[in-house]
Amino acid sequence: MSEEKKNGSVLVVGAGIAGIQSALDLAERGIKVYLLDNAPAIGGAMSQLDRTFPHGKPALCQISHKLDAVYRHPNIDLITNANLGRMKGEVGNFEVTIQKDPFRVNDKCNNCGVCVQVCPIKPYDTFNEGLTLRTAIDVQNQCPVPPIYNIDKETPICVETCPVHIDIRKYVGQVANGQFLEALATVRERNPLPAICGRVCNHPCEDACNRGWQDEPIAIDALKRFVADYELKLAREGKLPKPKPPKKVYKEKVVIIGAGPAGLTVAHDLALKGYESTIFEEAPVPGGMLWLGIPEYRLPRDIIQTEVDYICDMGVELKLNTPIGPDLTIDDLLKQGYKAVFIGVGAHKGLKLRVPGEDDFEGFLDCIVFLRRVNLGDHSKPGEKVVVIGGGNSAIDSARTALRLGSDEVTILYRRSRKEMPANPWEIDEAEHEGVKIHYLAAPVEILGKNGKVVGMNCTRMELGKLDASGRRRPIPVEGSEFEVEADVVVPAISQEPDISFLHEGHGLEISKWNSFVIDSRTKMTNRPGFFSGGDADTGPSVVIEAIAAGHAAANGIHNYLRELAK
Repeated sequence: MSEEKKNGSVLVVGAGIAGIQSALDLAERGIKVYLLDNAPAIGGAMSQLDRTFPHGKPALCQISHKLDAVYRHPNIDLITNANLGRMKGEVGNFEVTIQKDPFRVNDKCNNCGVCVQVCPIKPYDTFNEGLTLRTAIDVQNQCPVPPIYNIDKETPICVETCPVHIDIRKYVGQVANGQFLEALATVRERNPLPAICGRVCNHPCEDACNRGWQDEPIAIDALKRFVADYELKLAREGKLPKPKPPKKVYKEKVVIIGAGPAGLTVAHDLALKGYESTIFEEAPVPGGMLWLGIPEYRLPRDIIQTEVDYICDMGVELKLNTPIGPDLTIDDLLKQGYKAVFIGVGAHKGLKLRVPGEDDFEGFLDCIVFLRRVNLGDHSKPGEKVVVIGGGNSAIDSARTALRLGSDEVTILYRRSRKEMPANPWEIDEAEHEGVKIHYLAAPVEILGKNGKVVGMNCTRMELGKLDASGRRRPIPVEGSEFEVEADVVVPAISQEPDISFLHEGHGLEISKWNSFVIDSRTKMTNRPGFFSGGDADTGPSVVIEAIAAGHAAANGIHNYLRELAK
């Protein structure tokens, strides 16, 4: 038996000051120590705070004797630039797997530092909590040894800010090379709805694009739309075959409630993993808010149908006009043989204004009800003078839709300034260009009616105070500034929440005060094993790409749950 086996060994994970001291204490007692850290150098948070310590002396130099002792101690094996992988066993007999990343800078480096000065790659500096940029050359100073240089496997800023982490740099390069279908395949690795996102994504990747520092960002979203439309053109010409359904690997079946972007992504990912899944959709059309909430002029219906058909061609079953409720509960689904349930019902219930008169007069029309009605085929004019209350994309969509349906005058009432308006800036510009009037720093106080119908609103002017929980300045009513607005239709578009009325009594799912499902943020599982949720049903109203990201996480969570269940 080796001496190490006889005395035992210890793995210390984390080479901050606590890990360093623990390693030294154990090593002094004759115990073999493996000190593991994912950074190239040791010091942990001490190195991040290096220049904040008093006495004008860097923090790491103040403990340089401890760092030196770690490097020199015969009982300590230092493993840096590595991560802890799989671990199994029990106390006294653990077996661990460690993934060691290469430094990519060889022993010929003489610490001149020129590489840092000339490196053109500028990812976020995670060492500085993402507050600044660094280069792909990651250098960490530590006393008493020389600086450690490492070519970190950087992630471009655009990829970091994309919620689904599409390899943007790769597909943009493929487009530049004329490899359009290959570029689309790259997009589809992380986004199963490329043509949809090419039209309605808020593209945070472009806000972060480094090219914007020179002139303007690369048109990442437009390029995604281009390659998706290129494939669509070939498909319509009969030049592309339908996708072949992936081979079914697992016997467990999964049911998905809601055919919105989150549910469609879950179905897509599970099909690729080898599962059979069925989507139950209450509406007569697929897509959730994609079809029911976004106007057709922004997102053509044939585009939605094509993307949905692509996912169904992978072997996914879609059942429209199939609501979950008293006749078919979520527990009934388990009795039908489904082993996991994903709830992606979105946020289709508009919030109340909570002002007098909103429930008393005809002509008060929630934006979700209005948009759903129009998107299902009712193109009647809502009224002559329409006032929309709110500043998000739903408010802009409602106002532009009302104007296109023939309303004489459409006004948006928003309680903050344009700077705080959450709608996409280009949507606001287009609304104003079409003739929508936007009244900033104003809020409703009372809905006015006559003979049972809306005739207007009493409003008050607002001023902006201190920042609130949303990070925006809180609107405060200006005393004595009341004024009246004429309207025969009032459309509140202040926000939405999930409609959970489909749940039966005793469903057992934990619900938050916002009527959303309480879930594990990583696995997307609810408090009930086998039940998962994500998208707007978890976060409240958000954007399409965030729902897709939630769908990816939920699909992985469902797969891991089912494989653990099968053991």
